[in-house]
Amino acid sequence: MKRIHYSWVILIISFFSILTAGIVVSSSGVFLTPFEKEFGWDRSIISLSFGICMLFYGMAGPFMAALLEKWKLKKMMLASMGILLAGLFSTFFMKQSWHLIIIWGTILGLGSSLLLTVLSPYVANHWFKEKRGLATGILAASTATGQLLLLPILAMIIENYSWRWAIGFIIAILMIMTLIIFFFMKNSPKEMGILPYGQLEEMEETKNTQHGNPVVVAFGGLAEAVKKKEFWLLAGSFFICGCSTMGLIGTHFVSYCISFGIPLVTAASLLSFMGIFNILGTTLSGWLSDRFDNRWLLFFYYLLRGISLVVLPFLLMNGHMAWLIVFTVFYGLDWIATVPPTINISRQIFGVQKSAVIYGWVYAAHQAGAAFAAYGGGLVYKYFNTYTWAFFMAGIFCVLASLFVIVIKKQQH
Repeated sequence: MKRIHYSWVILIISFFSILTAGIVVSSSGVFLTPFEKEFGWDRSIISLSFGICMLFYGMAGPFMAALLEKWKLKKMMLASMGILLAGLFSTFFMKQSWHLIIIWGTILGLGSSLLLTVLSPYVANHWFKEKRGLATGILAASTATGQLLLLPILAMIIENYSWRWAIGFIIAILMIMTLIIFFFMKNSPKEMGILPYGQLEEMEETKNTQHGNPVVVAFGGLAEAVKKKEFWLLAGSFFICGCSTMGLIGTHFVSYCISFGIPLVTAASLLSFMGIFNILGTTLSGWLSDRFDNRWLLFFYYLLRGISLVVLPFLLMNGHMAWLIVFTVFYGLDWIATVPPTINISRQIFGVQKSAVIYGWVYAAHQAGAAFAAYGGGLVYKYFNTYTWAFFMAGIFCVLASLFVIVIKKQQH
């Protein structure tokens, strides 16, 4: 019987680590209304804390990529889990809205940064020579899958008990994952005495690998990236990607459904349905990114996403539940399908060694977009008493993103 290459074990551990961090960050959609009811905080303020979290973990991504080269993979993952646990325990003691901003915005933002930004390309680059696109697709799928699949469970716990019990449930999952990382995670194939998956012979470590001051490395990567128009086009499209997924759908979809009389658990179940198809869509996107022009993949992903966002308000207004389910299936397939092609293009333009840091900056733009939409969606609701205009605008922006990616110059593999 052929032994499983340990790269796949690392992939599985990384998948579930990213999944748990995704649960922490994007469970915000089911906590928004309970926080509003119990503490009396304004919805726009709660949305602000969630938005700061998304922005903070995105902006910290490039520095996490640089720290990975200095402190190594296992230590960084354990530190991230520890920060997430500390932040979640702190939620039990919050009393003021600024407590929520500090806890959810900064502590949870910092703790989730490594896992939700640069871990996917780092693991794919260092543990895989072959099937990098597939590995990236699988890991990217986990970013949204955990949060979406577990939303109905969290919603039921909140309805039957309280939001504190839901937080406790997430803490239990994080503690189990921390133990798995401690006992089974490895820093590199070399530590195991093996080569990356698909690599047949030892290669000299490239001199491009940077082990210096993480701040210098991170900003050095940015200084190099901003000179290329492809970076701005990728960052611009990813800003819109963040707006249309985590920022708008992840934060406000449940509340938008509730405003049309759809129960909390049903709304959360619709969002979780996206998670099921997200696994298929993003993994398939990784497979496709190894075989087809990544620019055209992104073009169709953004274009179709834009059309679906414009259609969504009409489905809710007219109570078309069957078509709403079709929307959730389609949107799940497209949710993070943009990540593997974007990582591939970054790798092709900037090289394997520098791509993690530079992709970190591209992902920072993604999270800036997510923060913009999370807070902006709350403001739109505050002033118009509906989210409809927010979804219309997001759809138009997605069509614009499809034009951004198609003008990127084709890269030679």
